[in-house]
Formats: sequence, structure tokens, C-alpha cells
Amino acid sequence: MERFLKWVEEKFMPPMAKLAEQRHLRAIRDGIISTLSLIIVGSFFLIIASPPVESWAKAVAPYAGKILIPFRMTMGLMSLYAAYGMGYSLAKSYKLDGISGGVLSLAAFLLMTIPLNMDAVLKEAAKAGVQGANTVGWILPMGNLGGAGMFAAILAMIFAVEILRLLKKYNITIKMPEQVPESVARSFEALIPAAVIIIVVWFVRVWLNFDIQSFLIKVFSPIKGVAGNSIWGVIVPVFFICLLWAAGIHGVSIVGSILRPVWLVLLEENASLLAAGQPMVNILPEQFFQWFIWIGGSGATLGLCILMVFSKSEYLKRVGRFSIIPGIFNINEPIIFGAPMVMNPLLAIPFILGPLVTGIISYVAVSMGIVGKFAINAPWTLPAPIGAYFATNGNLPAVILVLVNICITTLIYYPFFKVYEKKMIKEEQESSNLEA
Repeated sequence: MERFLKWVEEKFMPPMAKLAEQRHLRAIRDGIISTLSLIIVGSFFLIIASPPVESWAKAVAPYAGKILIPFRMTMGLMSLYAAYGMGYSLAKSYKLDGISGGVLSLAAFLLMTIPLNMDAVLKEAAKAGVQGANTVGWILPMGNLGGAGMFAAILAMIFAVEILRLLKKYNITIKMPEQVPESVARSFEALIPAAVIIIVVWFVRVWLNFDIQSFLIKVFSPIKGVAGNSIWGVIVPVFFICLLWAAGIHGVSIVGSILRPVWLVLLEENASLLAAGQPMVNILPEQFFQWFIWIGGSGATLGLCILMVFSKSEYLKRVGRFSIIPGIFNINEPIIFGAPMVMNPLLAIPFILGPLVTGIISYVAVSMGIVGKFAINAPWTLPAPIGAYFATNGNLPAVILVLVNICITTLIYYPFFKVYEKKMIKEEQESSNLEA
């Protein structure tokens, strides 16, 4: 194991570290993260409209449509917000104007959806005697503005900001005198890039009638199927996240940058089905990992914290005591660097093995219908049983599974912890003898 970790440090870490800092992946990560506050707040309205208690659900049923409006305007438009956030982040990484990058990305994304003219329908409604039916006009379908449009938003961001960068690089912009206010100058500098972006997307989408959204959904549907509803969608990300952490790299930042767009699509589909009163279909949105696997943080270290609190080693006991409270709220940096877990061959084995075991068990439980699926993005700092309860919209078997997984990971950590504890006690005794 020590030789393997050395190989990871010398050969595997450098390309992974570069991948983590790749500007497009970083822009995707930052842009999506910027939408999480809206998604979390919108998710709570979904809980209110579909409460886990049947009597409450009947009471709010007549008002469900109104209650769900904030949900539809936050989670239902997540790709819209992400397009701006990703464009802003990528433009800033090129030292371009972030606002222009965000606006151009948003415009390119919106142009991929053709608005519908409801005049014919409204005229028929007016003939039928429906009052005020002629005031609706053009509408923009929301179907591809939520999670389903995430891949299109990423494509729009890359296209728009790269066009902005290239035209800026070759000075194909309108430059205003220095006396012109900066905000006005920025608008004119983005004028030619905006024209190019809008014309190209308009020509492809309207005149060539090429549905970019549908094409991207078809291209990525196999990836979504594997990542969202197969056992490999659990094993592969869990293994690499834990391996990277054991080597000293923030595994979630790297793997999450690649898979988070897919995870968000899966969550939004489940949330939409829940709002419509239909069965959810996706097993593996990010909340599956958060509440069933990362109990106490990456590596499922809450069980190790519990063991350390009662350790006979003074050092491990102190680490356990100052790590246990953050661990309950899924913050495990104190134990990651205090134990330490990084580059520690002995603790790296259960650090990787424990999440793999609980991940497979949890996948089987959810796929068999024993435990409910996830549709709500609850705050990740909630204690795991509470977070799992809210994220599954009040599924009690999910809470039981969390408690079972804590016991399993504790048992997996136990033999390795005892060996490490014995080693630490010996070092403490030798140190004490030297001081004496």
C-alpha cells in the first residue's frame, strides 16, 4: 500500500492537480456552485408542497401549484443561472470582463430554445369565450432551462466566452475613448462578439433547424445512464475521490467538476417527478453520495472519529475530540490532516474500502426499492440522518440506512485503527522515556 501511495503521489497526482485547475472545468464547478443557494431554497418549497405526512399533503394539495412557483423559478431554471455563472467565471479566468462573459453565455443558451407563438391557440380560446386569453403572447418553454439543459449551458458558455476571447485577442472589437465610462466601454467592446455569437447560434438553431438541446441529451444519455443508475456510477467516483484524498488532493473538487453537471440533471429529474406526483427514477444524484456514503465527510470518517474519542492514545484521543463535532456536520478536514489520513498507508485502506462497501449496499437498497430516492438538495452541513430524511422527502428507511452505514464503516475502520493506535501508543511511550 505504501508503494502504491507513492506511485499515486508521484505519477497520479500531478495530472489530477492540473485537471483540477483546468479553466473550463473550474468555470463549470464555480458556475454550478453559484446556483446551489437557489436550488436549496427551491427544494424546501418542494418539501412544503409534497410533505412526507399524508394528512399534511392533503391539506396543502389545493395550494400546491402556488407553493411550487419558487421551486420552478429556481431549480426549474438552474441551467439558466448556471450559464451566467459559468460564463462569468471563465471570462474572469481569461482576465476578460466577467459580466460580458456571463451575459453572452446566457444569450447563447437562451437562443438554443425557440419561443412559441400562442396566437393561434389564443384566438381559438377567445372564440370559445375565454376572457383575457389574448394577453399571453409569446412564451419560452421551460423544459430545457432546468437540469435537462445543463449540457447545452456548458456548450453555450464555452462557445460564447471563447468567441469573446478570440475577438479580443485579435482586436476585433469597438474601442471607446478613455473618457467614456467603463461600463459603457465594456458594452461596446462586447458588441461585435455578441453579434457573432447570436448570429451563429440563431443560424444553426433556426435556419438549419438543428436542435442542439436534443442532440446533447442524446449524446450524454449513455453517460447519464451509467452515472445515474448503475453500480459503476457508485464504484468509480467513490474510489477516485477517496484515492485522491488519501494522496492529499481534494477528490470531490476534481471528480465533482466532471460529474456534478450529470448529478444535477439527475436531481432535477427526480424533483420534477416528485412535484408532478410521479415515481422518481434516478438512483445516484449527488445527494446519494452525500448522505449515504460521505457520512462525516469524504471517506466516511465519522466512525473513525467515534473510535478516536475513546482511544488509549492521548494524541488520537485529542484528535478525535476536536474532530467529532465538525464530523457530525460532515466537515472532516480536522481528522483528515490531524490523524493524518493523507499519505497514511494504514488508514488509507479503510478510508477507501469503507465508502465502497457502504456505497454498494446503499445502491442495492435504493435500486430494490427498500430505501427512497433523492429529490431534494438539503444543506450538506446537516447531520447525516437528518439530511437523508429531508433529501428523500421524509423516507424513514433512509435514516435507518444511514445509521447502518455508520456502524459498517466503524467496524471497517476498527482493526486498522487498533493497529495504528498501538503504533501511536508505542511512539508516545518512547517519547515520554526520552523526556524522562
